Amino acid sequence: MTETTHVENTRQFRQQQIRNYALITFNYWNFTLTDGALRMLVVLHFYALGYSGLEIAMLFLFYEFFGVVTNLLGGWLGARIGLNRTMNIGLFMQITALLMLSVPAQFLSIPLVMFAQAISGIAKDLNKMSAKTSIKTLVSSQQAGKLYRWIAILTGSKNSLKGAGFFLGGALLSMIGFQSAMLTMSSVLTLVLAGSLIWLQKDLGKARSKPKFTQIFSKSKAINTLSAARLFLFASRDVWFVIALPVSLSAVFGWSHAETGSFMAIWVIGYGLVQGIAPKITGAESQPIQSRTALALWSATLLLVSVLLALAITCQWYPQLSLIIGLLIFGGVFAINSSLHSYLIVSFAREEGASMDVGFYYMANAMGRLTGTVLSGLAFQWGGLAACLWISSLFIILTAIISLTMPDHHP
Repeated sequence: MTETTHVENTRQFRQQQIRNYALITFNYWNFTLTDGALRMLVVLHFYALGYSGLEIAMLFLFYEFFGVVTNLLGGWLGARIGLNRTMNIGLFMQITALLMLSVPAQFLSIPLVMFAQAISGIAKDLNKMSAKTSIKTLVSSQQAGKLYRWIAILTGSKNSLKGAGFFLGGALLSMIGFQSAMLTMSSVLTLVLAGSLIWLQKDLGKARSKPKFTQIFSKSKAINTLSAARLFLFASRDVWFVIALPVSLSAVFGWSHAETGSFMAIWVIGYGLVQGIAPKITGAESQPIQSRTALALWSATLLLVSVLLALAITCQWYPQLSLIIGLLIFGGVFAINSSLHSYLIVSFAREEGASMDVGFYYMANAMGRLTGTVLSGLAFQWGGLAACLWISSLFIILTAIISLTMPDHHP
């Protein structure tokens, strides 16, 4: 092979890498926008119909439960049939869920909503697992800084768009109503799916040998430790974020649907922006990262913010101002923790069949979300927002303790 041919092949390979990354990110962006809007639409619509915080939390029970199952099985499925296929299946299932919820109001029963949420939960985690694992196939394991940057950009932009989705959900509910919003979002995702089927690389992330079903559970101490820390980290956020926060803003502080959606949108957008620049903040953009030290440091910082916020709300010390400022700071520190976790799981994942390790890890993530969602409704009904924040602090303590057992990693 001549030098010119080698250079040309390398250039074409890099172009294909960038094209695949752009397509994956575009798919993930559009999916996330509808996912955020759907959550806000369901919370605000059913709260307006008179449902309690616990009853609204139960609407998301299957969404979170099937996220656990999907991540565990989805990684195995992705290794067998390819990540492009699991991503497209996720898009199709989200379209199906949105169409189910677009039925006339008299047919919108609780079992139907829960079933549609179950389908949406499967779709979301198939899409997320596919997108994040795909980066492992596009970046060499020796390029630690580049891997961290690409993961941070994908994750950060996704969360910023999820925040935009919260705003979109509140706006759509006010402007065109629940059913029309579902039809509009399903139409957009149909176009995205068509483009993905045409242009996304076939057999992306497909393992050369068919992995056995018994291999879905990780045997790596690092991945098991990181997964356990992730479970409590995300439970610490969702225990106040899913139900307690939007209901408190609406019922306790008297905010409108649009104002509630806007604040949650700003929170998640800011959270996503910080995630995107996390490699610069942690100082690990161009050098190996000491995983145990970094995880323990940032989880301890998050604990300090959480405890101070819980004290302010419990003592009713300028509660509305304390909540807004405290949650913005919490979001920034939480974003760094989340971005660090997202990078480490992709970095630790095996080269062959990486989706199985990533799927196992996001199974723990979904279990944390499920735990947080159920406790959000229960704790809010029992002790209000303050109770949710104290439980959040307890979960962060567990995250920090588990992080101390993490082996250091040198990519």
